[in-house]
Amino acid sequence: MRLKEGEKAPLFKVTDLQGNKISLQDYKDKKLLLSFFRYASCPLCNLRISQMIQQSDKLKEKDLHIIAFFQSPKESMLEYVGKQNPPFPLIPEPKREVYKKYGVEKSWFKYILGGMSVKMLKALKKGYKIENMEGQKNLVPADFLLSNLVIKRAYYGKSISDHLPLEEIFNFLEE
Repeated sequence: MRLKEGEKAPLFKVTDLQGNKISLQDYKDKKLLLSFFRYASCPLCNLRISQMIQQSDKLKEKDLHIIAFFQSPKESMLEYVGKQNPPFPLIPEPKREVYKKYGVEKSWFKYILGGMSVKMLKALKKGYKIENMEGQKNLVPADFLLSNLVIKRAYYGKSISDHLPLEEIFNFLEE
């Protein structure tokens, strides 16, 4: 079931790729972007992580914290997306317990739509390959902007290539 703006964000405690314990409660007085991705070698996911890394200094200046979830185990994440060394936590979550709390959806229609997108071509051109497809292949990305643990923006992707536009993230930070 989809979450809505104005709701309290579901709490969680997880361990990131480096073994650090993370609790949503640690971000109670902060602005936070929670991003839910597909799997560690997903070309579209790696492209988005690359874009977030490129914007990370600007986002950090605006006091935005980021946590990125993947439905892959730690080993796969270290082999693929973890090689990009993002300056924010990557969470291996193969059981998708937090995904379920946030209502992250599955859709074969959105899978096909995203697989044929211009973003997929860009990702493949950048060298990201479709390799080890783990978990729910038709999982659709979702992003949540939080302030004081309240959902200010809940964004459920329109396809597997769709994330909350960066412009909307920066607009949120200006409010």
